[in-house]
Amino acid sequence: MRRVGIGREVVFGDALPVAERYAAFLETAGVERGLIGPRETDRLWERHLINCAVVADVIPPDARVVDVGSGAGLPGIVLAIVRPDLRITLLEPLLRRTTFLTECIEMLDLRNVDVRRGRAEDMVGEITVDVATARAVAPLKRLVTWALPLLRPGGELLALKGERAAVELDEAETVLKRFGVQSTELLQVGRGMVDSPTTLVRVVAGRGEVVGRRQRAPRRAKGSRKRSS
Repeated sequence: MRRVGIGREVVFGDALPVAERYAAFLETAGVERGLIGPRETDRLWERHLINCAVVADVIPPDARVVDVGSGAGLPGIVLAIVRPDLRITLLEPLLRRTTFLTECIEMLDLRNVDVRRGRAEDMVGEITVDVATARAVAPLKRLVTWALPLLRPGGELLALKGERAAVELDEAETVLKRFGVQSTELLQVGRGMVDSPTTLVRVVAGRGEVVGRRQRAPRRAKGSRKRSS
C-alpha cells in the first residue's frame, strides 16, 4: 500500500490501523463492486480518507450524525473511525451499497455506526440528528431539501464541496431562505495536514416546523451568510 507524507499518522492517530483496514477493503471490494474507481486507488488516502477525516475537527462532541448518500462510507465511516464519540447513521438507498457498508462496519468492529437503507426525504420523523454530512451527492440546492428536515433545530449540514462551493451556495440562496436557515458559511479544514484543504459548506438549520418532507420557515426568518478562509 502506497504511503503518503501528509501526516496520515497525525490525522488518524491511534485509529490508523483501522483506517488502513478500511483502505484495503476499498481498494479491493470497493473497486470490484464499483464503489471506488480503479484510478482512485493511487490517491485513496490524500483525496478520500484524509480529505474526509479532517471534517471531524468541526463536529461537536457526542453528536448524532447522518451521512446522506453514504456510498462507500465517505465521509461517514472515516468519521466513525476517528471520532468514536459520534453516533453515526449511514443513509444509502441502494442495496449493494448498504451491503458493502454493513460488511465494513462489521469487519472494522465499529460500534458507533448503523446502516439505514432509504432516501433522506423518506426518513423525516424517523431520523433526527445534530449533524448531517454529504459528499458528492447532489448540488447544494437539492441537498439542503433532503438534509435539513433531518436536523434538530440549530443542527448543521456539513457538505463537502470542491472549487464550486461558493457558486453552489449562491445558487441555493432561494431554497435556503425558504427553509429559514440561521446561517451559512464556507470553511476550509485540514490546513497544514493536506495539500488541498477540504472545503465545506456549513448550513445551520433554523427553528422552523418540519411539515411532510419540507421544513416550513418561520415568519421573518432570514438566512445569514458568512465567508471564512
